[in-house]
Amino acid sequence: MLPEHEALLIFTREQFPELSATPCEVEVILKGASDRHFYRLKWQAEREPMILMVYTLARRDNPKFVPATYRLKKIGAHVPQVYAFDEQRLCVWLEDLGRIDLQSFNDHPWERRLPLYQATLREAAKFHGVGEKTLAAVDINELEPGFDEALYEWEQGYFLEHFVRGYLGREYANAEYNAAHETLRQLRRRLAGLPRCLVHRDFQSQNVLIRGEEAWLVDYQGLRLGRAEYDLASLLYDPYVTLTKSERACLLSYYAGHRGLALQDVSEVFYLCAAQRLMQALGAYANLSRNLGKPHYEQHIPAAVANLAEVCSESPGLHELRTFFAGGL
Repeated sequence: MLPEHEALLIFTREQFPELSATPCEVEVILKGASDRHFYRLKWQAEREPMILMVYTLARRDNPKFVPATYRLKKIGAHVPQVYAFDEQRLCVWLEDLGRIDLQSFNDHPWERRLPLYQATLREAAKFHGVGEKTLAAVDINELEPGFDEALYEWEQGYFLEHFVRGYLGREYANAEYNAAHETLRQLRRRLAGLPRCLVHRDFQSQNVLIRGEEAWLVDYQGLRLGRAEYDLASLLYDPYVTLTKSERACLLSYYAGHRGLALQDVSEVFYLCAAQRLMQALGAYANLSRNLGKPHYEQHIPAAVANLAEVCSESPGLHELRTFFAGGL
């Protein structure tokens, strides 16, 4: 066993003395672009496995995972149980929700995927139903900083710097992009002026685990105030999976009906949020692949660009954004 794994088992047995004599196999779980490390502890006895998450303080949202877990559990959302938490060693021991995520059903027939996506949307509705006005100041302080015009502008700048300039090699400050910049300004102002609720922030298929026919949430440490449609866009325009236009429309309609909302109102804001989310994703894929030594993220850029082009065609106010990336791949 690696020395690192032996140390983790020592920490674990300090938290769970009843397991001091129980043999354990440590399995490394590779997960996305996170700076956290995940391990599956498989006990060689009639003890259920558990997940050990070891995080760093490099990201300000990492320490928010445990408080976010308790908040989501309180409203009935499906999240893993926290077995133990060592704040000094930056370790959290969690219920093992299994290995099957929503993305793994990508090649299944739509008839199989549909109920899983519906279950996922029902989970989202639980925290989307928590509006900003229902939260006290102490509650809001536990969350990550909410979406406001400054955060939307930061995401747009991330897209411009890493994707438009860094990946496509275009000087986005040139006059030819003036109309597109005005579209960005109008977009962030419009979104920032809308009421906010709790949002996951990274609500994509890899962050939804499937147990039976139910959806369970992970990687929600970025929980904050924002627009529900931002989460919907993360899920329905997820570049990691394939959804047709009609399948997206079906799911958007289901969500609106489940929450008793007018589909037209949801759809209008959905496309605005989808443009915002996809720009953020493109900035991330470009930065991860070009600057952070993770070239495999480049493969997701064409799908994200195609999705962004579709979104711009669906909403008249977004047409000018295509100037930034048209003909660039």
